[in-house]
Amino acid sequence: MANAERKVLFIVADQWRWDCLSKIDGHPVRTPHLDALASEGVLFRNHFSQASPCGPSRASLLTGLYQMTHRSVANGTPLDNRFTNLAREVRAGGLRPILFGYTDTSADPRLHSAEDPVLTSYEGVLPGFDVGYRMTEEYALWRAALKRRGYTQVDTPTAPFVTAAEDGHLHSRAAAVYSAEDSLSAHSADTFLEWYDVEAHSDWLAHLAFMHPHPPLVAPAPYNDMFEPADCPAPRRAASPEEEASLHPYLAWYHARGKTLQYHADLAIKFSELDDEETRRVRSTYYGLIAEADAQIGRILDRLKETGDYERTLIVFTADHGEMAGDHWMFGKDGFFDPAFHVPLIVRDPREQASETRGSVVEAFTESVDIMPTILDWLGQQPPPQCDGHSLLPFVHGAPPERWREEAHWEFDFRDPVKRSAETFLNLSGDRCCLSVHRGTRYKYVHFAGLPPLLFDLAEDPQETRNLAELSEYREVTLRCAQDLLSWRMAHADRTLANSLLTENGVVTLHDPRV
Repeated sequence: MANAERKVLFIVADQWRWDCLSKIDGHPVRTPHLDALASEGVLFRNHFSQASPCGPSRASLLTGLYQMTHRSVANGTPLDNRFTNLAREVRAGGLRPILFGYTDTSADPRLHSAEDPVLTSYEGVLPGFDVGYRMTEEYALWRAALKRRGYTQVDTPTAPFVTAAEDGHLHSRAAAVYSAEDSLSAHSADTFLEWYDVEAHSDWLAHLAFMHPHPPLVAPAPYNDMFEPADCPAPRRAASPEEEASLHPYLAWYHARGKTLQYHADLAIKFSELDDEETRRVRSTYYGLIAEADAQIGRILDRLKETGDYERTLIVFTADHGEMAGDHWMFGKDGFFDPAFHVPLIVRDPREQASETRGSVVEAFTESVDIMPTILDWLGQQPPPQCDGHSLLPFVHGAPPERWREEAHWEFDFRDPVKRSAETFLNLSGDRCCLSVHRGTRYKYVHFAGLPPLLFDLAEDPQETRNLAELSEYREVTLRCAQDLLSWRMAHADRTLANSLLTENGVVTLHDPRV
């Protein structure tokens, strides 16, 4: 059913792990504005992104496609222009899609001259979006705003993030040189609100991307020390990186690289040096950046309430991927462990048909590929045949589908066409440097194209520390998971034209769900 009101606010935070909502399991982080949004909408507890890092994850989020189809497998891997996307679809439906932030879309080089500067960066804009505000790692517009307000530490992209060291600690919790009112998150909210004050009367889809809590892990006062390290949960991991590395060859390669947590140009700390105390300090800053982003989201929601648009706007909040935050001696979003892919999702439909589910929690597995179909469904548009996901509005309206997925899936590609690091260390071709995850309620199966598989019993081993795939007593479980993963891949092969048939009466297209 078409919706008379055509306003959509689609907020995506960067690197926000699932458990970092104060509504969840007594977590120390405080997110009052998102908690309030969840109490008036629906919180999806088992929501997973489909890929990482930012480019691949956002490609899935904005095309509704699994990585195995869109094949933008790394930051810098081109996204094939033949695929439609959320912006193109809503534009075709007569709605203006506008971006505030970034999509990290790597341009299809076949559409550009070899000398086109767009081919020198992965920070392109998804085709179809108008740009209200574009953020890149240069932070040029934000640094210009800081300079106008009298800040002098803005000459380079990393300069605003340089903080004073704290004696005796690797990670400094010192406040940023800028105030909370002048922060990058505040700047992102400001740019949207400035546009909104002029365009509030029109119909729109606004895609707002917040960079934080993605590093640099530097927060302004009072968020820099809002959370005491002692109150932050300790990382869940083995006694040492070497013990973690012994679980699987992929982890051996990962830990052998001596990866560092990059704060700014002058400070990079090796993961292996961050003991539990230092990791808790890192987490306290990470939680502070989350609290700061929540406050800025609150400013936006308050403005929508002031104008009355809060009751006319579909609001979707999620993240592109998660953050390991020291678990398994890892930071960032590489690999296959849950914290890197389990992310929050809140959907608030203002209409009457969603009134019975307000404040509810959905336990079913949902995925980033479901976001595009959900938004299009709310706008009264048919999702394109390419979509791997499904609309979540039946959950929001209190009538869950009879058939729904029983597992979540995601993929990660660790090839490197330039440095060839994994290829050399693991003696693999680039096309073999990839993995797929089949994650059910109890068992989680990780299949590698060129390495042995992993199997975890999440009921007995929720932290994913013991590989059961090598044990004879789990052979049948491992085989069944591998078969289920193969069936999933077969059922989700590209079907853009596969369900169309040319007949004497013209083209007939079937729109069957994939579940």
